[in-house]
Amino acid sequence: MRKKEGWVLRDVCGEKVLVGEGIGAVDFGKLISLNETAAWLWEHCDETSDIDTLTQALCAEYDVSADEARRDVVAIVDEWIKVGVAER
Repeated sequence: MRKKEGWVLRDVCGEKVLVGEGIGAVDFGKLISLNETAAWLWEHCDETSDIDTLTQALCAEYDVSADEARRDVVAIVDEWIKVGVAER
């Protein structure tokens, strides 16, 4: 999984949001609000990230079971792909 170029995490009025910069802003035109866990995952994603590495990282950071972490990671990655801010 990789983040698409032009998407950055910002703190807007105390909330973590993804905003498009450049062409991302023109094509999308809105903000995506992220909860604490989703924002943490976004910050820790890179081009080598996959479901397994993100699940392990989430387990290391939070007190969560591997099964629960994996479900959360799959759900958020699927949502990011659906709205067009990430791709497989």
